[in-house]
Amino acid sequence: MRVELVEGDITRQEVDAIVNAANSSLLGGGGVDGAIHRAGGPAILAACRQVRATRHPDGLPAGEAVETTAGDMPARWVIHTVGPVYAAREDRSATLRSCYTASLRVADEVGARTVAFPLVSAGVYGWPVDDAVAQALTALHGATTRVEESHLVLFGTPTLATAQRVAATL
Repeated sequence: MRVELVEGDITRQEVDAIVNAANSSLLGGGGVDGAIHRAGGPAILAACRQVRATRHPDGLPAGEAVETTAGDMPARWVIHTVGPVYAAREDRSATLRSCYTASLRVADEVGARTVAFPLVSAGVYGWPVDDAVAQALTALHGATTRVEESHLVLFGTPTLATAQRVAATL
């Protein structure tokens, strides 16, 4: 799988599936989650409510993933994953990497060949950006998948520069 670092707005990516850094309720929130729900329109929230009613009544656990429609966005699907909250005294990196690999498994299940990922857990969940990039790239490069191309969509030039620096050391 080819992995590209791109700066931009994940809601505007022209890929088969975009990944949402969701909260466990799946009912919208701030950051990437809120932007995806706003851009996709009410169809995403309706689909998330259906997932909660049928498959995940207690919410989506951290490190797991589930798909819904992408609503009004260019992508066909949104793959929702819940990242772990960063904790300096507890290594949760395996759960963070699982967000990426679980999302790729779901992408394979629905037939997506191109997927755009945000930098999961690096926003309000407090994960240091440089390590979040390292965890994402490690997971993506190590995954077995039928996805042909993935984009790690980074918000802002400073985040892209950090990602490029980290990628050069892996």
